[in-house]
Amino acid sequence: MLKRDIVPEESGVLVHNVSVIGIEVDPQTRCKHYHDEHDVVAILFKCCKKWFPCYFCHEELSNHRIEVWQATEFRTRAIICGVCGVQMSIAEYLDCGDCCTSCGTAFNPGCRNHRHLYFAV
Repeated sequence: MLKRDIVPEESGVLVHNVSVIGIEVDPQTRCKHYHDEHDVVAILFKCCKKWFPCYFCHEELSNHRIEVWQATEFRTRAIICGVCGVQMSIAEYLDCGDCCTSCGTAFNPGCRNHRHLYFAV
């Protein structure tokens, strides 16, 4: 599959005033790859400063490698809850116990398996 350039920000889906770029993104950040009830998180990717619902969407819609956020950057607000729109810092997200720190919505616990793709943990 040929990689495309990053989709322009304006072609993303607006989720709580944030443009989330992905494939078949719904208003709560679910995408083609992750679309269960608890798949309601989008991540600001360090490499391009764009919001994506998952690493598969990033891989399919960009032409560069993912860069992980380093521990010294964990105060960065790089996680958005697709239900209430709160933007959490990476530290808050990693410490939240798989739920939103604002509205309490449960996130997909399987996301823990992919943290190394986004964060230096």
